[in-house]
Amino acid sequence: MKYEKKNLSLKSAIEKEWIITNGIGGYSSSTICGANTRKYHGLLIAPLTPPGRRFLILSKLDESIEICQKKYNLYTNICKNYISEGYQYLESFEKNFLPIFTYKIEDITIKKIICMEEQKNSVCIHYKINSPKNNIKLTLAPVMNFRDFHTMNTNHEFNLKQEKKDRKAKIIIDGNSGTPIYTYVSEGNYIEHIQDTFRNMYYIEEEKRGFFPEENHCVPGRYEIEIEAGKEKEVTFICSLEENIEEIQAKEVINHELKRLNKLIQKTELVETEKNKLPQQLIKDFIIATDNFVVYRPSFKLHTIIAGYPWFLDWGRDALISIEGLLLVTKRYDIAKEILQTMTRDIKFGLVPNRLFWV
Repeated sequence: MKYEKKNLSLKSAIEKEWIITNGIGGYSSSTICGANTRKYHGLLIAPLTPPGRRFLILSKLDESIEICQKKYNLYTNICKNYISEGYQYLESFEKNFLPIFTYKIEDITIKKIICMEEQKNSVCIHYKINSPKNNIKLTLAPVMNFRDFHTMNTNHEFNLKQEKKDRKAKIIIDGNSGTPIYTYVSEGNYIEHIQDTFRNMYYIEEEKRGFFPEENHCVPGRYEIEIEAGKEKEVTFICSLEENIEEIQAKEVINHELKRLNKLIQKTELVETEKNKLPQQLIKDFIIATDNFVVYRPSFKLHTIIAGYPWFLDWGRDALISIEGLLLVTKRYDIAKEILQTMTRDIKFGLVPNRLFWV
């Protein structure tokens, strides 16, 4: 799936959404121009008790570049009476395995790829930047929150505590010391902000659903990275609930995910067979989509099936309806057997936890 600038308007860009998942109920999702239109959108929606208690951690990462003292914002944010114009620099969006954004300003090209770490509450945003003629400054400003993904922090004033060590920041929002948030950048400087609130982000899809559509977020600081002309530069930003965030290698996370998904596709034996007359990319897209719904519940050391994103957790009825398409057609027989045995056992003994009701 690829959309190019010539075929994209702002209206069509905010109507097209993408999602990737981390295998334990967390996900990363937004529109293809990066504007959040739902309260459920965010780059890191983390399950605090996987796969449940999903919390919005990182709403967005707002990027800008400075060329010869002139600033260009790459981000697109929507407020009630204002839309920032970063979408104008978006050359293309594509998603086969992972979402990839390509921006172009003058002769400068910026490619961004987003990936979640498997079975971890971590998201990596990796940039490749090519500036042939000019030195530039890249600024990355995390827009953050800490709330249940079904709720909103409307008119909220945030209480932040921060600790900085080199390029790593530990951030505690609203006194929740039990769940600190960590951010890290591969190079550059972190500059702490004081009482910086993003006010009234506007969620057009929530208004359509009849909900109040505006929310506040906090901007704890920004990273500034100097980039020399004539060299392709790679920069990584990571946001995580894992304390060892500086040990996470974004390129390894991305390569691992690409290999994992390719292996899943090959295992199905559905691609490039004489019996299958469907377009090959469509088959791959379907197989990758099935993987989003299969998650691991660490507390039980068992797999389960998510009923749907972004709203639902796991329901037994939905698991039984979908198990053929998600697990049998894709030849994930071991997980199918595990789920069916668990459901049969729990029904036999009258144990019907939330993940199995309405069987």
